[in-house]
Amino acid sequence: MNCYERAMAIKDEITAHRRHIHSNPEVGVRNPSTRAYVMEKLGEMGIESAQCGEGAVATLGQGDKLILLRADMDGLPLAEESGLDFASNTGRAHACGHDMHTAMLLGAARLLKEKESELKGRIKLMFQSGEEVMEGAMNMIQHGLLEPMPDAALAYHVGAGRLPVGMYLYNHSNTMMFSMDGFDITLKGKGCHGGYPHIGTDPINMAVHTYLGLQALIARECDPMHDYVLTVGRFEAGVAANVIPDTAHLEGSMRTDSNDLRDRLVRRLKELAEGIAKAYGGSAEVKMNGGAPPLICDEKFTREISGYMQELPIPDLTPQEGIRSSASEDFSYVLEKVPGTFIYLCAGFDDERGDAPAHSPKVQFNEDVLPIGAACLAHCATRWLEEHSGK
Repeated sequence: MNCYERAMAIKDEITAHRRHIHSNPEVGVRNPSTRAYVMEKLGEMGIESAQCGEGAVATLGQGDKLILLRADMDGLPLAEESGLDFASNTGRAHACGHDMHTAMLLGAARLLKEKESELKGRIKLMFQSGEEVMEGAMNMIQHGLLEPMPDAALAYHVGAGRLPVGMYLYNHSNTMMFSMDGFDITLKGKGCHGGYPHIGTDPINMAVHTYLGLQALIARECDPMHDYVLTVGRFEAGVAANVIPDTAHLEGSMRTDSNDLRDRLVRRLKELAEGIAKAYGGSAEVKMNGGAPPLICDEKFTREISGYMQELPIPDLTPQEGIRSSASEDFSYVLEKVPGTFIYLCAGFDDERGDAPAHSPKVQFNEDVLPIGAACLAHCATRWLEEHSGK
């Protein structure tokens, strides 16, 4: 029985994992209940696991070669409106599909444990928290995730919408997903009566000019041969119409496909905010929040994984090359150090259930992708070890 056939045989088990995690989402870098669930289920399979930072790891097999398989576990701080029987009512939601990823890796763990004696090397399972805040992967790296250093790394991500189950998306030739740097700018002035602005220092004025300056930074200073996006998602100041406040706040994110451009944007954002504030008689405090580098897949390894996927008898399996996304993914921290790849598995519907995108409170993911993901993780890791053991 091949991995896909075996995954189909345990589809109900994988689905049960997904629905339990979906109903009990946790957000941020601390997901203790989800981690405990994962470690409990691994133990029931006879797989010893350990906490690694805020995540969990387990290793199967023996040998010199080591491949890493990763799933993220965290949700988002939004109220679910999917209408599913197992929807979360906690004010948090798995609106990005991380519950699917965790369930798929648990399914793959069972498949791999069943043939552990046949493995031609070792497979490390990485269950990660805090992907949405861009902190979880680095947290695990700082706690020894890459000790010893894996020879390769693989992760899948499900995609919502109208794209059919069976299609998968990847990029082996250039940047697949953008970097991300969050910023929080506090403009400091001097509050006063709205009728006497000349005796104060208006931070709202500073914030407005800073906002416009950030748009000019993108329009006039970035190489048009690269891709980039800067978004201010929070602009907050004042409590009354006739009061000039002491401070104003801008919060947002910057994303790009180039490490060099990323470094330049971070530097120039700070210079711009501080310079504008000074010009208008105030000051600026700039804090950079959880970031991640661009996600770039290894060409050779990506082609190998796609080839291994094609060996499985998955109905309507269809590759789509060259996918690029302006979203970000902290698995990029792993791929900076380990040759690997990141592949989207489409999990959409061709009816109204496919209308809501990821991160929407109404999003739904097609559970038919669960055995596909579990089978691909187990089969691709096994085949890669077969091809590379002893090399």
